[in-house]
Amino acid sequence: MANDASTVFDLVILGGGSGGYAAALRASQLGLDVALIEKGKVGGTCLHNGCIPTKALLHAGEIADQARESEQFGVKATFEGIDIAAVHKYKDDVISGLYKGLQGLIASRKVTYIEGEGRLSSPTSVDVNGQRVQGRHVLLATGSVPKSLPGLEIDGNRIISSDHALKLDRVPQSAIILGGGVIGVEFASAWKSFGTDVTVIEGLKHLVPVEDENSSKLLERAFRKRGIKFNLGTFFEKAEYTQDGVRVTLADGKTFDAEVLLVAIGRGPVSAGLGYEEQGVAMDRGYVLVDEYMQTNVPTISAVGDLVPTLQLAHVGFAEGILVAERLAGLKTVPIDYDGVPKVTYCHPEVASVGITEAKAKEIYGADKVVALKYNLAGNGKSKILKTAGEIKLVQVKDGAVVGVHMVGDRMGEQVGEAQLIYNWEALPAEVAQLIHAHPTQNEAMGEAHLALAGKPLHSHD
Repeated sequence: MANDASTVFDLVILGGGSGGYAAALRASQLGLDVALIEKGKVGGTCLHNGCIPTKALLHAGEIADQARESEQFGVKATFEGIDIAAVHKYKDDVISGLYKGLQGLIASRKVTYIEGEGRLSSPTSVDVNGQRVQGRHVLLATGSVPKSLPGLEIDGNRIISSDHALKLDRVPQSAIILGGGVIGVEFASAWKSFGTDVTVIEGLKHLVPVEDENSSKLLERAFRKRGIKFNLGTFFEKAEYTQDGVRVTLADGKTFDAEVLLVAIGRGPVSAGLGYEEQGVAMDRGYVLVDEYMQTNVPTISAVGDLVPTLQLAHVGFAEGILVAERLAGLKTVPIDYDGVPKVTYCHPEVASVGITEAKAKEIYGADKVVALKYNLAGNGKSKILKTAGEIKLVQVKDGAVVGVHMVGDRMGEQVGEAQLIYNWEALPAEVAQLIHAHPTQNEAMGEAHLALAGKPLHSHD
């Protein structure tokens, strides 16, 4: 293979998802000559098969719920059903607009964009479309795909992945969702709003098991109230077709029947057959191993995003890609504190958090050194207006900084911005308490919680 026009790029990026394109944009901005290789569409999973389309479905579901429940606000409306084709058009229009904007951004930054399936061919080159693209450094950003379990074949018919669910041409009458993590509970929420009879199967003891246990329990209570069923603490055994659907059997022999089974047990890295191991890149279970600066064991190769064993979030991919670009440009870089990354699950109600859980804090600092406070949204005027329930829970090192903020309730994802500043700037409760929060807003609940933790509660009991 011959290198195209004998060009040697400063950076060759394999994969145009969140991590890859963020690195391309920042590196180009810093004066590096960049080639970005992508076999599908720039934007990757987040834009085309993940964050954006799922949130569009969830918003459509929210509108449906508002129509059904409008009379409790004194508004008479009639809910006539879901036009799934129109929902998909709305969703696809959102994606299309963002995709066009991203394409224009890539072009404006003078990034050399190559569409094709690339393969790492040396520590400094990628082969694509019959050509060898040379670089002084290579960034691997090939992302992830939905995972399954041994013996569980995702066929796209009755046993589907999130990719299939985003394009389903009907609202299923009933659905089993295998996995109670972020993907599982978001689809459970959206489908329930559309009118589907939903059951979530989670092998661990709580929904959203990586969140603080209090948040999990609050979500479970809300799901029960919404009529979303779930089975916790028993693992999947097998799935089989029935006459008109699918049957799931658990390890304890319990069975569940539904029209479709959505397998939502997480996403695995895309790395097989791409030449990584042949070039000596250290791997573990398909993930590329990196240090805190996203550097692999091969000096000319870095990796970011879902391909590496960090948080599988688009905004983490952005940050990791930017870190690599700035490191290669010679700027001083700071490793990412993954505890300081905001996490939001966009089900109804939303679950948002930043920092560490109460259990983790006790493990690190000792149980007697940890203080936790819960502020109920019932005391917040705007939440009362919205008729949402939930809590903000603060975790503090005794006489020290707030190390965890955990929130459940509608629109709590919009409050996580201030929460991440509180955690990342190691704020004391008294420092946050002296800041004035606008009234009436849900954001005010953040201030009220810190007032209470600082020992001077206003709209909450001692």
